[in-house]
Amino acid sequence: MSEPRRSARLAATVASTAATASAPAADEEPAETPAAAPVLAPIDIGDSLPSYILKNEQGEDIDVATLTAEKGAILFSIPKADTPGCTTQACGFRDIYPSFTEHNFTVYCLSHDKPEAQKKWQLKKEFPYPLLSDPDRVLIAALGAKDAGKTKRAHFIFAKGGKLVKKELPVSPGNSPNLALEFVKSLNESAS
Repeated sequence: MSEPRRSARLAATVASTAATASAPAADEEPAETPAAAPVLAPIDIGDSLPSYILKNEQGEDIDVATLTAEKGAILFSIPKADTPGCTTQACGFRDIYPSFTEHNFTVYCLSHDKPEAQKKWQLKKEFPYPLLSDPDRVLIAALGAKDAGKTKRAHFIFAKGGKLVKKELPVSPGNSPNLALEFVKSLNESAS
């Protein structure tokens, strides 16, 4: 019987060594690989908010599908908490917040920032509305506001019950609150 060629023996040795190196020892637990972020289907006009859990600025779990159970909702997305443009947009929503509630809408700020950073910013600027943390930009991507790993400034208006009725993307920080309010007023006028 002839001996296998050197290249075949070398390949078998390398394969055997690789299999042994990647297999955990009997007393070791296999290393956990980080789970990939879930992916939501794109949300377009007429689509509803899906059931997806985010944390608010208090670190509490919020199922976004429940945000429109009793009122309409405006979600505005920002690139980063406590930066000049984002503060302009967020303060604009703060300053006219009572007008949104008069028209039976609630407001939510949506960013990839951690709840701790959001809470600090909320207290500093006295925002009367919740801030939602989407660290993997899962909902942000489904809304179409994720671009090259960053969040686009936008706002999304959902009618009571959850249907998306308006999408402003991109939008300027100073115009976003007023454009959202104009649309909400027009919805209420057409419903009358």
